[in-house]
Amino acid sequence: MELTIILDYIIISIIVSMTINSILRNFAKKYNFLVDIPDRSRKFHKKPTPTTGGIGILIALLISGKLYVDLNNLTGYIPEFTFQLMLVSIPLLGLFLIDDIKNLKPRYRILIQCLVTIYMIFSTNVYIESLGDLFGLGEINLGIFSIPFTVFCVVGIMNAFNMIDGINGLCSGCAMLTLMLIGFYSGLIYDSMLVLIIGSMLGFLIFNLRIFGIKRGVFLGDSGSNLMGFWVAWSAIYASQNIIYDVEPMTIIWFVAIPLLDCIGLIFSRIREGRSWSSAGRDHIHHKLMNYFSPDGVLLIILVITLITGLFGIFIENNATSPTSLILFLVYSFIYFVLAHYNDFNNNDNQLKKNV
Repeated sequence: MELTIILDYIIISIIVSMTINSILRNFAKKYNFLVDIPDRSRKFHKKPTPTTGGIGILIALLISGKLYVDLNNLTGYIPEFTFQLMLVSIPLLGLFLIDDIKNLKPRYRILIQCLVTIYMIFSTNVYIESLGDLFGLGEINLGIFSIPFTVFCVVGIMNAFNMIDGINGLCSGCAMLTLMLIGFYSGLIYDSMLVLIIGSMLGFLIFNLRIFGIKRGVFLGDSGSNLMGFWVAWSAIYASQNIIYDVEPMTIIWFVAIPLLDCIGLIFSRIREGRSWSSAGRDHIHHKLMNYFSPDGVLLIILVITLITGLFGIFIENNATSPTSLILFLVYSFIYFVLAHYNDFNNNDNQLKKNV
């Protein structure tokens, strides 16, 4: 697929996505279905907003994909991985729509994430077999640990993208940048439907960022954020484990660094405070940045950092070894945690002094 063709299909998928998202948000508003109501404790948006973004993106992708297949006479030639990824996305979205409506318990969410991941593994025979030469001692093959490690990674990435979905454009923006980094660097974008996923996200972002006005806003919902994480995780696995593409597993970690580190940091800080890791809170990196910047400013800052971090990972792969990349990522993670949680430690210390 040439670059000009990629642009053509991005435009088509954007138009389809805008149309579908507009129809769904109007339906949700009219029938008061899948609408997120502000509560002034966690939900600070000003107006009731439809959470139909995930449905809109998936339907737009399926329609765009059908157009792509028909226009290129590819009926019957869809790669098995692409077919299964789109197929399993439908029940995944449906199950997490229940979460949007009834707020499922964390164990049920994780069970759903594990089940769809296991289905992908056994239907495509794609999973994490190698971590590359992480320690300079030769390639690390996971063997019998491949499948459980893959499940752990996919579930982790899904939750990371779900947890970072706190301001307009952040989850889908990070997912879109990650997919672009994976796609263009590995070459996956030139022979897959990845370009249609990106276009469908762009169409949603036009509504999510309220470019047409605050009354026409749309949210992803848990269904949409889990779908974003699922697509990112499997695109990363496919690109890093397929001999056709050329990207180190360690470089993929740089691409998802911000959502991943935010998720890990929150889990440890909440456990340290005696809270459930899945509990609600305004302790995400974007919440902390909003103490100093506007939501739009925070979005721009995090997306720029995400892009620079991903490009830095590519630079390291092209100029150094995987062990060097690992060491630098650990340093990066340490700096991130110090900057992100420095005030938390100070506040805890001050509270202890007051109690004494």
